[in-house]
Amino acid sequence: MPKFSVIIPLYNKEAHVLNTLKSVLRQSVTDYEIIVVNDGSTDNSLAKVNTVIDHRLVIYNRKNEGVSQARNFAMQNATGDYFVFLDADDIWKKNHLENLNQLITQHPNCGMYCANYCFDYGDGHIVNPKFHTLPETPNWSGIISDFFEASMTNRIALTSAVAIPNEVIRTIGFFSPEITSGQDTDFWTRIALEKDVCFTKKQSVLYNACATNRITNKSILNKHLTTFEQFLNAEKSNISLKKFNDMYRSEYAIHYKIAGDLDSFNFYKKGINFKSISIKNKVLLQLPKPFLIALWQCKQWGKAFKKGLAYNF
Repeated sequence: MPKFSVIIPLYNKEAHVLNTLKSVLRQSVTDYEIIVVNDGSTDNSLAKVNTVIDHRLVIYNRKNEGVSQARNFAMQNATGDYFVFLDADDIWKKNHLENLNQLITQHPNCGMYCANYCFDYGDGHIVNPKFHTLPETPNWSGIISDFFEASMTNRIALTSAVAIPNEVIRTIGFFSPEITSGQDTDFWTRIALEKDVCFTKKQSVLYNACATNRITNKSILNKHLTTFEQFLNAEKSNISLKKFNDMYRSEYAIHYKIAGDLDSFNFYKKGINFKSISIKNKVLLQLPKPFLIALWQCKQWGKAFKKGLAYNF
């Protein structure tokens, strides 16, 4: 059995998937299998994958059921000791599995192993995340004392930078298929509530923030988000979890107000302890919809300006 099962859900990523696969094949650690689950792609994604010849690569073709079902299917058919996730438009540096393997060796009983990453916005615009609660020592690694507090600014667990032991699914279960956006955060939260989480500041993942067909690029009205009801009891005794979830509740509420769905806005807003969210989010939650739309448009324009695209507006 291989040490790692690399799990890649695939849906309409023909422009990126070959580079993603090549980044796996360049790994310094070679004890792995690659499981690509083609989730009903309608472009040439599958044809691109079929050009890769490697005995470690297994391809499954399924009807489109969403990324959670694709990952769950892959985990059910994987043979590795550890599941390692990779989105079909992200890139691993050649030392990614090596870094994770070192974490596993140093901390063998954790429920999740996380590597550092950076955001690639294209045109050479790279942004490095900040983790304010971690030691400032370069390349620090270790067990996170408070996963939720450490994830308030940037997430400790980014999907393409995470490994979990095969055995974890026996107690934690699988990704929740009814959640179509934020299902990864829901899964990592469930793990972090039960198991230790380990992290290395060694950076080995490029998150493709400008890729097309990202779930995060879709309107919130087309998404099914978590209601957080599964965490209500845990929030009563875990202040950091409550603060972490309220950050997401406030962001969801703001986006629903912008989209004009006041029922969903009120649902998420009523679950928030306003003492646990930022001043910025407190203000945004109170602003009328036209002001929020104007601020959102300014934010989008600002992002485009930074990328040198402002003159296209």
